[in-house]
Amino acid sequence: MPNNSQSSVVERYKELVKVLQELASMLNTELLLEHIVYAAENLCDAESVWILFPDHTNQTLVFNTGSFVKGSQYQGLSTPQNTSLEGWVFSTQQPFMINDPSLYDHRFGNFLYLPGIVIKSLIVLPLVVKNKCIGVLEVVNKRSGEFIQLDQEILVSFASQVAILIDNTHRFLQSDLVTELVHELHTPLASLNTALYLLQRPDLPDGRREQISQMIHNEFARLSELTTTFLDYARIESGRAKFKSNLFDLVQLIIESVDIIKMQLDGKEMTISLDLPAEPLIITADKDKIKQVILNLLSNAIKYARPGGLINISAYSNPTDIIFNIKDNGQGIPPEYLPRLFERFFRVPNTERGVNGTGLGLTICKQIVEAHNGKIEVTSTLGEGTTFIVHLPITQDG
Repeated sequence: MPNNSQSSVVERYKELVKVLQELASMLNTELLLEHIVYAAENLCDAESVWILFPDHTNQTLVFNTGSFVKGSQYQGLSTPQNTSLEGWVFSTQQPFMINDPSLYDHRFGNFLYLPGIVIKSLIVLPLVVKNKCIGVLEVVNKRSGEFIQLDQEILVSFASQVAILIDNTHRFLQSDLVTELVHELHTPLASLNTALYLLQRPDLPDGRREQISQMIHNEFARLSELTTTFLDYARIESGRAKFKSNLFDLVQLIIESVDIIKMQLDGKEMTISLDLPAEPLIITADKDKIKQVILNLLSNAIKYARPGGLINISAYSNPTDIIFNIKDNGQGIPPEYLPRLFERFFRVPNTERGVNGTGLGLTICKQIVEAHNGKIEVTSTLGEGTTFIVHLPITQDG
């Protein structure tokens, strides 16, 4: 009969297999990464786990996901590939384990220290797919006792399998996005082809020539918007988007965004009204990403507002959050479609009225807001309009 030690090893490998089976069903990269760090934590009774991905431009490894945090307070933290322990693991594709940092040989490079985390023991593992390292899994601080060789062996097996799962979600996302992008590109490319054919006709009136030239300009702008939106979504969904926290005034950011968006109102009888406090609303967040949310929601309101419509923006704070609302008096959204509004590529049937878009704008807004530990909600009444409500924590410290 097997002894207790052998039974323990078998049970731990059974748990590993069970965890990997659960992870294998996930095709959303962000969700997969979140479950990976918590699974690694549970497999070896660790306090903290995080994943780093390479930034080849800057030759660094960048923090992506941790089991101990929500949101983006550690986003953007990085460590050099050529002078860090994590970089050594990444380049050599070899795991590393230590239980006493005071005995650590720093010739391998320094650890990545995250604010508030005291490293007492750790295992660092490469995420390797087809002999290429795509990232690093770092498991920190055994809750009881020390990491043992079996912990490392379990995690090596775990890392080798989850690396494949991560790579597969990236490929699935890319394939799905490419298919949708090709579909979306078909219309503007066909329009451009027709326009260029017409411009070659010698009998084309000057007035018509001007109209076609403007149409070409509009279609190129549409192509630019399409590709930018798809790239933004791909970066966020794959977990490779960088979030950098800044201290800024949300009131001023809203005013700046409205000034930008007013250029889209040229020729449209629409009014944007502001209901903002006189005092600043200071927040710690990624200013550029929050600006992207505001601009996306404003653009969306303009697209679906009635001619001569009104868009209202209000903002206020409570002790923990800053909230801003963007409200239009358009035709509204049927209640059965509200739960699907933030799904990628979803567009409300029978309300498009020739409106161009990718069906990704609201999805990107939701991803950005949730990366800040916030939430985005929507309310709508048919015939009266739609309101988007965004809640953002004032700070990203906890």
